[in-house]
Amino acid sequence: MTVMRPLTLLAAALLALAGCASSSTEATSPEPAAESILAAYDLDGLDGRAIVDRLDRLPVADRPTTLRASVRPGELLLSEAGSDDQTVVDLPDDLFYLAVAPYIERTHDCYYHSLTTCRGELAGQDMRVMITERATNQVLVDTTTTTFDNGFVGFWLPSGIDATITVAYEGYTASGDISTGPDDPTCLTTLRLDPAT
Repeated sequence: MTVMRPLTLLAAALLALAGCASSSTEATSPEPAAESILAAYDLDGLDGRAIVDRLDRLPVADRPTTLRASVRPGELLLSEAGSDDQTVVDLPDDLFYLAVAPYIERTHDCYYHSLTTCRGELAGQDMRVMITERATNQVLVDTTTTTFDNGFVGFWLPSGIDATITVAYEGYTASGDISTGPDDPTCLTTLRLDPAT
């Protein structure tokens, strides 16, 4: 079951220093603060993975401007603009959410993906994506997908692996190394698409 818990101001400050933004088997009820923020944005009743999937796929015009949602390895941090209170929603221990925004001309620095504010250059574009685990050469992803309205596309990958990602788009390609450990970035904005040779 997903466990939601509000963080104290001190803990929130420490998490903020960790970058650009544990599941329990014991059945517990969400804290009142968690219930409040989830209900305010029509997210109540959803687990962490469903919240990530819903928010990342929302049209940009429909994204709540007052909600901050930062994807970290193993957890999703939720807060409201102007508030120091944060709510943590656990993500699956065995999965890692990687948001990818390939680009040609413009990008931005990003470490932890923000579901409501991050924007990539290429929104609504079809791309071929392959992700291969380096240790085993196992192909984890081999698909043609369309970037979301925010210019990103997201993948749930196994936790604790090293892999290579390759993207092909309209005669352009990009490739890079990724990792899905507890300190690794959930936001990949460094894949520059160059003309294929």
